[in-house]
Amino acid sequence: MKNLLVLILFVTSSIFAQDKKEQTSLEYQHHLNEEFADSLKSPLAEEDRSHFKALDFFVIDEKFIVEAILIRTKKEKTFQMKTSTDRTPLYKKYGELHFTLEGKEMKLNVYQNIDLMKLQDYKDYLFLPFSDLTNGKESYIGGRYIDMRIPEDHKVLIDFNKAYNPYCAYNYKYSCPIVPLENDLNIAINAGVKKFHD
Repeated sequence: MKNLLVLILFVTSSIFAQDKKEQTSLEYQHHLNEEFADSLKSPLAEEDRSHFKALDFFVIDEKFIVEAILIRTKKEKTFQMKTSTDRTPLYKKYGELHFTLEGKEMKLNVYQNIDLMKLQDYKDYLFLPFSDLTNGKESYIGGRYIDMRIPEDHKVLIDFNKAYNPYCAYNYKYSCPIVPLENDLNIAINAGVKKFHD
């Protein structure tokens, strides 16, 4: 139960921020800064939070807001997703997001957390982890996440300007899912949160 509570805290603010009739990229980034400055919500260690002013973001670029086709995959088996600790939460692949970026056809898998989907407020929550060519350079080495909801149809917008770092990028006490190898993009996603600078 403790692990589930950690996961709920992990996704609550970011996904609820997008529930306000799809916040703009800028509004979402403002929300993240407010969260990180809040002593009750911030994942930052106290020493880092006391000096916190704002997260470092790439310049918002509409090129990184893409329309994707969601192809639902069926009969997917649950699996244990590796994390930054020995915790192995159960997930299942929900579907595939197919889109074009910079003239290249791309695909990302999107997942559901088995425990989280049992809760009424999170039954339609989708988890989109990804890595790209900026990792370890401009962005966090372990990749980044985007939170989503199950769309009403087969089309969904992926706003990479809303990509955020796992909490373990800021504080070792958190246990964060490791981006599956199949979600590694051979392109630089110069959008979203950059790596954390002390």
